[in-house]
Amino acid sequence: MDPLSTISEELADINGQIGDIFRALSNGFQKLEKVKDSNRQSRQLEELTEKMRECKRLIKEFDREVKDLESRNDPGTNKMLSEKKQSMIKELNSYVALKKQYAANLDNKRLDLFDGGTEGYGEENVMLASSMTNQQLVDSGNRMMDETDQVIERSKKVVHETINVGTETAAALKAQTDQMSRIVNELDSIHFSIKKASQLVKELGRQVATDRCIMALLFLIVVGVVAIIIVKIVNPNNKDIRDIPGLAPPAMTRRLLWNAS
Repeated sequence: MDPLSTISEELADINGQIGDIFRALSNGFQKLEKVKDSNRQSRQLEELTEKMRECKRLIKEFDREVKDLESRNDPGTNKMLSEKKQSMIKELNSYVALKKQYAANLDNKRLDLFDGGTEGYGEENVMLASSMTNQQLVDSGNRMMDETDQVIERSKKVVHETINVGTETAAALKAQTDQMSRIVNELDSIHFSIKKASQLVKELGRQVATDRCIMALLFLIVVGVVAIIIVKIVNPNNKDIRDIPGLAPPAMTRRLLWNAS
């Protein structure tokens, strides 16, 4: 049973994972000595480099867990954990040096323990803060503070620009909302006008139909009167047709005057 399990199950688990990686690294470098093909050596070095990256991450987790438990442990336990961490760092550094040696022999500049990583300080980054000298800690702290200040300044600019964009967007949205409200009101007015115009057209249609009916009746009356006048003139002795008031029968007078002569 791992003695660290009495202190913390998480510490014991991390220690077990780191031990497995160290054993895998030891076996990997032993096999690497027997490989003659440079391509195979390069691939195996890449695999071992990945394991070293994972080991570094686990050592950092181990260090954070130790710091979290430091206030609850006695001084002897804290000393033992610190020594355990230092031994892990030294063993990892030995594998890093071995990896650099193989990489130099292969003249493979692409292989770098922290190549493509986010820290970008070369192999020195494999050392944790606890293994650095005071001057290294001060320089690293100043460098991190400078980078942090730059990041903060960039973040402030981004936030300021975001606020400005948000303000402009809000103003544009408000203007568009007002415009949409005006458009809706205008559409309502247009709809009401169209409805009113439709009613007026219907009323005009009814009035036109009524006027046409009246004109047709008047036309029929006029035609009837004209027909009666014509019939009366052509056949004045027709008793079936009454005399039209105001229309004298001149034919009878002319006939009497003719007979007298």
